[in-house]
Amino acid sequence: MSDPAYLRLDVPTTASACAVVRAAIRALHPDTLAVRSFREARKRFYRDMLRQHAARQTPAEPRSG
Repeated sequence: MSDPAYLRLDVPTTASACAVVRAAIRALHPDTLAVRSFREARKRFYRDMLRQHAARQTPAEPRSG
């Protein structure tokens, strides 16, 4: 199941990692970007969005009956 924050980015599964990070940056409020103490949290958010994107790109393994 995908993270709701990732779904709000509205990026296609063919998008590059750079495009995902750009969309994630645009999704954050400007005040959040300005606070230095939130830097680690922002990096964690970007990594989570990239992880979600990679999971959506990999094909699901077929289930055997």
